[in-house]
Parts: sequence; C-alpha cells; structure tokens
Amino acid sequence: MAVTLARARRAGCVLLKALLRFGFMVANNLVAIPSYILYLAVLQPLRVLDSQCFWYIEGILFKWLLAMVASWGWWAGYTVVEWGDDVKAVSEDEAVVLVNHQATGDVCTLMMCLQDKGTVVRQMMWLMDHIFKYTNFGIVSLIHGDFFIRQGRAHRDQQLMLLKEHLEKYYRSRNRKWIVLFPEGGFLKNRRETSQTFAKKNNLPFLKHVTLPRLGATQVILKTLVAQQENGIRAGGDAVIKESKSKGLQWVIDATIAYPKDEPIDIQTWILGYRQPTVTHVHYRIFPIKDVPAEPEALTRWLYQRFIEKEDLLTHFYETGAFPPLQGQTKAISREMTLSNLWLVGIQSLAFLSGGMWYCIFHYFYHSLF
Repeated sequence: MAVTLARARRAGCVLLKALLRFGFMVANNLVAIPSYILYLAVLQPLRVLDSQCFWYIEGILFKWLLAMVASWGWWAGYTVVEWGDDVKAVSEDEAVVLVNHQATGDVCTLMMCLQDKGTVVRQMMWLMDHIFKYTNFGIVSLIHGDFFIRQGRAHRDQQLMLLKEHLEKYYRSRNRKWIVLFPEGGFLKNRRETSQTFAKKNNLPFLKHVTLPRLGATQVILKTLVAQQENGIRAGGDAVIKESKSKGLQWVIDATIAYPKDEPIDIQTWILGYRQPTVTHVHYRIFPIKDVPAEPEALTRWLYQRFIEKEDLLTHFYETGAFPPLQGQTKAISREMTLSNLWLVGIQSLAFLSGGMWYCIFHYFYHSLF
C-alpha cells in the first residue's frame, strides 16, 4: 500500500510539474512571438534604409526565441554532450549541416546545442517539413526566411525549384551562414521499412538506426550556393545585387544525434518534462566542400556513405554508450555543452517585459482612439 501511495505521489508531482511547465510555455509563446513580430514591424523602415542592419537585429531576436525553446529542455535536465570535430572552429563560415531525424525533439536539441556556436543560430536557415509552417513557431520561421518543403513524389520537382529560388533570393542577401536539413525526408520510424526495402532491391547496406537519404534538396543546396559563390553576386532578395564579400560555401557538417537506450525525445516531452533528466549525444564530422562531389551519381554515393557511417556510429554508441574516437585518436573526447541559467532567465525576463510593454502601448492607443 505504501509503495502504491508513493507511486501515486510521484505521478502527481510529475503531472503537476508538466501542467506548470505547459502553462509557462504557453505564456512564453504568447509574449515572445508577438513581441518578435511587433519589433520587426516597427523596424520595417530600417529594412528599406539598411537591410543588413535589419537582418542583424532580426537574427538576434531569432536567437533569443530559439534560446527560450532551449531553456524548456535545459531546465528539465535534457542536456547535450558533443563528440567528434569541434564545429566552433567553422562557426563563422558557410556550411551545410546534414542531420539524422528520429523525432520532433531533434530540432529542439539542435536549438540547444548550437546556442554556444557564435553567430550560427542568428544566421542559420532551416529546411523543414511544411507541416511546421502551421505550428506556433511557423510565423517566426517564415519571417526569418526558413524553407518549408512539401514531401512526396508528386511535389518533388516543384519543391526543388522553389528551394533553388528561395536560396538565390534570401540566403546571402540576409547573410546566412549555416543551412540545416534532414536528408532522410522524415522520421526514422516512418521511413525505415521503405528504406530497407529499397536497400534490398538495390544491393545497398541494411540500415537500422538511420535510413538512406534523399538526394534532391542536398544537391540543390550545394549546386545553388556553390554557383552563387563562383558567380560572386547576390541574386535578388533584400539587398542590392553587388559583388559578394562572402567566402562562399566551405563545409559540409555531418551531425549525428543519439539518444540513450535509443529512445528519442519528442516535442511533448521537451515541453512537459515528464521524462527523467536525459543526456542527448551529438557527433560532428566536418568535410571541406572541395571533397564533396558535384556530379549526381557521385554525390549520391557520397551521401549514402555518410549515412552508412552514421549507422556505424550509432551502433557503436548503443553498444558502448559512447561514440568511437576520430581517425588518428586513441580515445574519443566528449564535450559537455552548457548554457548560462542567468542568461536564460535574462532573455525570458526580456520576453515578458516586452509583452507587457506592447500591451501597455496598445492599451494606451486603444483608449486614446476610443
């Protein structure tokens, strides 16, 4: 009886904590997202006069919003340990980031672990499924210039053409640095069976922890951004076409996310915090763009090889609890990613103060007019 009562109490505490966290998240969204939109609405004249300055400020606000999402997981004890190459060394360069996709929490994990990578978060572009356009964060991503891609063979050619146009118009005119995509084209649990069937028919390796990636978006990104680099111009967008000062696309970063016991975190867990504190592991490998083939068949083989390596990395992790050492190392070195609680409290306070300020402004004008 005592055991049952103790379990009931623990369940009650978990439920209460989840409800309080959910209430805080809702309040957080109700003040932070409208404030982001209103700040940028007021700054529209600056967008005309100095678009680079406008997008610099927008990037700072965008990073603050992503930090708020990161704080929900951080305060629940969902932390990150990083392995492999140190991506801070290339945080100021242009890079394409290829990530395996297991659950909705993958995006939250990246929002957290990229917070301490210099200017990356405020200058990054996300490629995500079009369904995210209709979430609470959709309007923010639309303003920031992220690209929502519709999956399915019927839409593929049109979507790739739209992606190319989007990159030409927004990527360098808004001074973007990193572009993040999930080449598998969906969650592991949804695509694994189809991928394994395809692999069997085409004499490719049997993959359990990842799926074979799709080429389309990766090819368009590499081709478009390298072409812009070679042409040395900015194609449209918010800036006047002029000679580019960018060094161009320099790196492909292969990021592999691993969850203990192969149990991914979803967005509901991230928000409600009902799972025990968990350490998510992220492994990075950096490839110079000159080592990435441009021809479609060669690029397909190269991309497949990256995900075969991801499979090996994840197999090793689930067997040993750690990633293997990099080539030339005798021991794998991990780095604990940290966030400042003081900084997180500061940006949360700024969000609520901004919400209060906008409320007072609208309240004043409402009563002045009516």
